Amino acid sequence: MDDDELTEVLEDAGLSPYQAEAYVALLGLGTASATDIADASEVPDPRIYDVLRDLESKGYIETFQQDSLTARAHDPQGVLENLRSQSSKYLDAASDIEERWNEPEMTDHEVSIVKRFDTVLKRAKELISSAEQQIQLGVDTEQFRALRSELAAAHDRGVNIKLSICTTPDDDIPDGAEIEGTCTEARHRDIPSPFLVLVDRRWTCFAPHQQSVNEYGVLVNDRTHTYLFHWFFLTCLWEIWETVYTIRTPETPTTYVDLRHAVRDLEPILGKGATVQARVQGYETETKEPVDLTGRVVDIDYTGSSMGRQEPVPLAQLAGRITLTLEADGEVYDIGGWGAVLETIEATEITITDVRYD
Repeated sequence: MDDDELTEVLEDAGLSPYQAEAYVALLGLGTASATDIADASEVPDPRIYDVLRDLESKGYIETFQQDSLTARAHDPQGVLENLRSQSSKYLDAASDIEERWNEPEMTDHEVSIVKRFDTVLKRAKELISSAEQQIQLGVDTEQFRALRSELAAAHDRGVNIKLSICTTPDDDIPDGAEIEGTCTEARHRDIPSPFLVLVDRRWTCFAPHQQSVNEYGVLVNDRTHTYLFHWFFLTCLWEIWETVYTIRTPETPTTYVDLRHAVRDLEPILGKGATVQARVQGYETETKEPVDLTGRVVDIDYTGSSMGRQEPVPLAQLAGRITLTLEADGEVYDIGGWGAVLETIEATEITITDVRYD
């Protein structure tokens, strides 16, 4: 490092330009008079005395009288500690800048682009750990194992979890014992897929699959954008693929976190004259107050519906407005699904408690 570079570093460390120049000159001279230091640096003669006193007060040098004001550099240990401290601050600042850039803070209604998949995975773990109602995810085997402990904890909390495991022909597939306790239902897609985690109808973590040329991620904190990813999950990662694990048995009540799936299954049953009892959990669309209702399903309606259908309707036909009518405690309620606006209640969970044919 030459004199100019060293001077710049000392200025960064807090010295004025004149102080830095005088100190570098004195290091080369050893012990020197004030006038010799001024000659060896670019400090004007009238300023050299003030500059040397300032350096002495900072602990860089000491001065003494010998015919004229003379100075010599102190043992540089204190200076070195100061520079190392400054260096540490710069390194900390650099690390903090990098971390903030890679992991931007998520605020309400925000979509953020990040550079590294590790950032997306870390955020997915945090969101799964705080999930309250439902999780949908499409992952490969390695990613599933990276999230397994968080998924198991969420499952233990009662969170409804739909897991799509997406593999290449060379990938191994987790067996039932490994999947058990981590999800409500799992399906296998034998085609690679982007990494996708949806949490509580609001949060999305997305990254291209590992064979993609570019590495980036998308973090979403917004119900509308997450709804679009939800339809990608339903149509590409879930609907047509084989179920490899489920907690559902003939004895357990059927629970839905998507009104469209519930209506698709209920339409043929109601068409045959069945009486269906259901529990609906969700919240009022206007006040956002939580609701928990139990009653009888008296009607379903959706764009293009035709009650009396004997076979389940394709999911794509349920993409428009859809409403379930529930009679509970002498009142009639219109129940909508994700993003309901016109209905009284947005359902987050629907449990069929009883089906009877009179």
